[in-house]
Amino acid sequence: MGMDSTNSSPPTHSISFPDKIVAFELSSYEWSQNLLCVALADKLILGVVRFPEENESECFEWNQVKEIHHESRCHAVAFAPETSLAVLPKVVIICTAGADFNLRIFNSDLEDNNTVQILQGHRSYINQVSWDPDGEYLASCGDDHMCILWKIKEDYAKGSTFFFGSAVVSAKWHPDEPGKVLIAEKSGIVHLYNVESKLAILSVESNKNPLNYADWSLHNSAFVVALAGGELVFWDLKKPSRPIENKRIHEDCGHIVKFAPHSETIVASVGRPRTTLKVIHAKNQVPQIEAKLLLYGGLCWHYQLPYVVAGQDRKLCFWKISS
Repeated sequence: MGMDSTNSSPPTHSISFPDKIVAFELSSYEWSQNLLCVALADKLILGVVRFPEENESECFEWNQVKEIHHESRCHAVAFAPETSLAVLPKVVIICTAGADFNLRIFNSDLEDNNTVQILQGHRSYINQVSWDPDGEYLASCGDDHMCILWKIKEDYAKGSTFFFGSAVVSAKWHPDEPGKVLIAEKSGIVHLYNVESKLAILSVESNKNPLNYADWSLHNSAFVVALAGGELVFWDLKKPSRPIENKRIHEDCGHIVKFAPHSETIVASVGRPRTTLKVIHAKNQVPQIEAKLLLYGGLCWHYQLPYVVAGQDRKLCFWKISS
């Protein structure tokens, strides 16, 4: 679908909230893939979203199931892999990063049993939290130039800490690469670390900065993309000496870029000016989707269905991607 810059692709579905969305996450696990956590100024809203493709009524449905008070403004949110709506009692485990530099682990059965545990260790804003698919570690990274690994099975005791020369913008795990974490620095360097040896296996560098986010393709663990100074930079880690593709996509800095779960070539990114969402194929010049967002509140793909989701002021918007 080609389009000129004056158009804005309207969302296929949307959900309205009473306040501005500051962060959100759609679960990326099979047993909880319709579970959504939306962070507003002082609370988390949990609910289940159903798409026309999934239910007999062929309607888009949103059903709020829980509201959880959040002490401090939430900067990032992530579901733990053991989160499941397919068991009784239900298991929902969420990690959030607060503006008070603390992590919070929320545990809920979506009924009466709810606990919160606070993890202290960062000295500045936390940019991302990320669960190891093997259930060993929780990674958090921030403006204090640190990535901390918390040992899940030891009641979230502080484990290894990695120190960097600039702010750490993202830390990613991959289900096919156990014991490895991909860590991206604002200065433009993306490192692949071995968690046990605490050594970098390899590093790649973008020639632009600031680098705002890096993602690791679930479809192919050799593929990494970063958004640096408005450019998308793609690497094949099997040939790490130089990027396989550089694509100028936003005129100014970007916020975030994420691979579609079932592709190593389709990405969604949000960047400036005018906070624009773009969904683009690495080899194409024209975005498949281009949409102006009023205020940015996060970006996510659905685990299985062809939807990209972005927070826009008080609305959560879903765009269906044609495959």
